[in-house]
Amino acid sequence: MLDWLLKNIGTIIICTVIMVVIAAIIVSMVKNGNKGKSACGCGCADCPMSCSCRPKK
Repeated sequence: MLDWLLKNIGTIIICTVIMVVIAAIIVSMVKNGNKGKSACGCGCADCPMSCSCRPKK
């Protein structure tokens, strides 16, 4: 088992870093959504789908 870990340590580290980055992006998107910011990067005021995207509070 230890031999396998040592042979694949580079792959394990890279996969862990990628998973952490993806998790940080998802957390950031959720926080922005809860603050009322749009996920697409533009404002929702002129968007024709703004009423179905996120319900008004």
